[in-house]
Amino acid sequence: MRLSLIPIFVLGYLMLEIAGFILVGDALGVLPTLGLILLSGVVGAVLMRAQGLAVFNRVRLEAASGRVPGRELVHGFMILLAGILLLLPGFFTDVFGLLLFLPPVREGVWRFLKNRLTIITSFSGPRRPAGTGRIVDLDRDDFHRTQSESPAERRLDRE
Repeated sequence: MRLSLIPIFVLGYLMLEIAGFILVGDALGVLPTLGLILLSGVVGAVLMRAQGLAVFNRVRLEAASGRVPGRELVHGFMILLAGILLLLPGFFTDVFGLLLFLPPVREGVWRFLKNRLTIITSFSGPRRPAGTGRIVDLDRDDFHRTQSESPAERRLDRE
């Protein structure tokens, strides 16, 4: 039932954008309307770059300090979405895109989402085997195991 609603929403969105083009074009004229559409795309690209770099730096600082940068990652995703909305031709998508560039709006969306998201972290660095004092890092070509060794023989070799 939900999938059958998606085409209706897409069609409604397109009709809304076309109505917006007609209203703005009637009020301002064709060339100013086209200029506004191009200007919104340029503004979206500039804002996405500036705010995106700032969020990237905050993500890097959070990760370097050992904290999970969940908030910053969600803010980065919203900035990306805002830039895409501004690049799409249409005045209603521009309004939503500009709203997502505002930090208080993004913070409100984050507060709404933070209890509904699960952030999974993993450590991908070398792990220290339990009970050993050193790490031996081998490539796949450096490591080999012979089938003839029994577990008892391997234990004797380690001692």
